[in-house]
Amino acid sequence: MTEYERWLQQDLDDKDLTEELLAVKDQPEEINDRFYRDLEFGTGGLRGVIGAGTNRMNVYTVRKATQGLANYLLKHANGKPQSVAIAHDSRNKGVLFSQQSAAVLAANGIKAYLYPQLMPTPSLSYAVRHLGCDAGICVTASHNPAKYNGYKAYGSDGCQVTADMADGIMQEINSLDIFSGVKKMDFDEGVKQGLIEYIGEETVSAFLDDVYKESLIGDAGNLKLVYTPLNGSGKMCVTRILDRIGVKDITVVPEQSEPDGNFPTCPYPNPEIREALQKGLELCEKVKPDLLLATDPDCDRVGIAVNQKGEYVLMSGNEVGILLLDFIARVKKEQGKLPQRPVAVTTIVSTDMVDPIAKDYGVELRRCLTGFKYIGDIIAELEEKGEEDRYLLGFEESYGYLSGGYVRDKDAVDGSMLICEMASYYKRKGLTLVDAMNALYEKYGYYKNDLCNFGFEGEDGMKTMNGIMDTLRKNPPAEIAGEKVVGRSDYQESVSYGDREGKIDLPKSNVLEYRLETGCKLIVRPSGTEPKIKIYLSGKGATRAESEAVIAKMKDAVPGLLGI
Repeated sequence: MTEYERWLQQDLDDKDLTEELLAVKDQPEEINDRFYRDLEFGTGGLRGVIGAGTNRMNVYTVRKATQGLANYLLKHANGKPQSVAIAHDSRNKGVLFSQQSAAVLAANGIKAYLYPQLMPTPSLSYAVRHLGCDAGICVTASHNPAKYNGYKAYGSDGCQVTADMADGIMQEINSLDIFSGVKKMDFDEGVKQGLIEYIGEETVSAFLDDVYKESLIGDAGNLKLVYTPLNGSGKMCVTRILDRIGVKDITVVPEQSEPDGNFPTCPYPNPEIREALQKGLELCEKVKPDLLLATDPDCDRVGIAVNQKGEYVLMSGNEVGILLLDFIARVKKEQGKLPQRPVAVTTIVSTDMVDPIAKDYGVELRRCLTGFKYIGDIIAELEEKGEEDRYLLGFEESYGYLSGGYVRDKDAVDGSMLICEMASYYKRKGLTLVDAMNALYEKYGYYKNDLCNFGFEGEDGMKTMNGIMDTLRKNPPAEIAGEKVVGRSDYQESVSYGDREGKIDLPKSNVLEYRLETGCKLIVRPSGTEPKIKIYLSGKGATRAESEAVIAKMKDAVPGLLGI
């Protein structure tokens, strides 16, 4: 309440915030939720509901975070001038937050390079390295609902910040007063002084040129497409890259074509969710394309639906990752371009089906923690050894893909291009992507994956999530869904027990994994960007029906496992 009163006494320069504060004066629970904590800055930066309060995304929390970043950079500058690249997507307040971030940096004598138009998140990762910047900021909440915005922070390598850098920035943020501790400069004055500079078309073209270098077949002109950017930042870059590979027959979903942070036709703009694709699917019934392509608001994830004999079949992120790995290895082998000792990367929560496919092509498969920065670290490691040509593909089950080292984040521009080339390749053989996937299932077995989400809002929600994880650690289950647990891994403690006993050589992360005697697997992971716990289910059967039955049985057991 003291902090709430202090905010009320300020002459806030975003008047929306004052109105909000006055509107909740008789709602103690609402005030508590807005002020019980500061938004936490981590490896994913900041993410939260837009609004007034220390636990909200607003111009004051954004400025404070940027001042913390500025302090951190200047402490580690060693006398070198510092610079930061900034981008934003279609989120509400995105332009304001990105401009105010630039103004705070300018006030600290740090050069800010700012995209003048909304751009995909991967183009920010690209700009950091292309312009030789020391850090990057992307104002986005990715695929969260419209009430959210966020602030992703990047290091000089184009990866999202490391845990050490995030901790260092957080220490600087915590030392600041949100009102008096932040240096300010008028945005226009920063531009006038040359401390803020707009990023030009040269960088955008260079980004698209480097995406195009990942093209495998060059001509996908036989493809008919419906595309939706889900009111986000993808349309310009995706349509330009598809034009370069010959995809001319593209119908963009009209209701979702233009940027709109309210996402009026898809309240949860996540291509993993069927409802977000509904308008696209309706248009497919009229246009009859080969493929529906959907990118999320910051255009780092891409989802698809495939025309399978007139029915549009949604494919999962795991399935598309499997198809892409097989396609890239297959085509490079056909072209005589498969490198020696090729490497592919995926995460601990992604499908086990990639293992036998990688083995068949002689590909070394590396697994890392969830978060594309860890895949980026492996790309950087290969690059440092002069072995970047070994890298084929990195993918996450959450619809994130990258086939080149030109950025250090997942890229739906690259993903869209490769998916279209892959669909075109199989169309020439008289096959759809569903046909190609079914052939892989027939060869390697029916691996089935599913995801359960449990939301926990507010202060009590955080306590509940922490309590669930603590209970599972102290009292690990002996069986799940009637099946014996033969092994478990605690990625927080970096230890595996049972069938894979030993140390885990990965950064610490609040993740628990349980392996069953049937070969099935269940992973419990609190989300790093949303107030929810995610349960990843993995099973395999001799047939699709058998595999689905195994997953359904595990799914029924999840609430009991969590004690909810």
